[in-house]
Amino acid sequence: MLSVYELLTKIVRLRVEGAEHVPPSGPLLLASNHLSVTDSTFLPMALARKVIFMAKAEYFSGQGPGGRLVSWFMSRDGQVAVDRDDTRAAVRSLDACLGVLLRGEAFGIYPEGTRSPDGRLYRGRTGVAWLALKSGAPVVPVAMSGTDRVLPPGRVVPRPARVSVVFGKPVQLSAIASDPESAQERRAATDMVMAAIAELSGQDYVPRYAR
Repeated sequence: MLSVYELLTKIVRLRVEGAEHVPPSGPLLLASNHLSVTDSTFLPMALARKVIFMAKAEYFSGQGPGGRLVSWFMSRDGQVAVDRDDTRAAVRSLDACLGVLLRGEAFGIYPEGTRSPDGRLYRGRTGVAWLALKSGAPVVPVAMSGTDRVLPPGRVVPRPARVSVVFGKPVQLSAIASDPESAQERRAATDMVMAAIAELSGQDYVPRYAR
């Protein structure tokens, strides 16, 4: 019997572009758009190195076939759980994410903070800039597409679709920001990252947070 991972590799036609922009070792911050819970599976499939993600805590305790599948996606690679309803817990989770980068590992983050409700790209939350400025890790923008067709919300069984993962050139945040404690600089750096993602993905940008 095929595992979920083996099933996905058989039904998905994965296209990868720009992999040469991804450092093969050392700390790395991958900032991606977010269309599906499967993003955290397909993005690492496009690389030759392990990627750790932050994910909302509810993903780790799902019930029923669909919930258990999502839990498998989230827990198989050591993702960092975050309770978005608890501000202090969310801050502690960012510290854990920083630890991943300081250990020289690759960390994937979805600056929108949640899946896009309509396929557009929403305003980024400034945790991505805090992590980048605090760690000094290069920030590589990522554009995912097709993952929302593999496992749309409410669907339990993955279906065939073409998935594309595009990596862009590292975003040069040092030109506009250097202080992770400055809210103004974090905002400017985050907007710069989101602009790079939008250019790669071709998504319409919405200047407000997704709900």
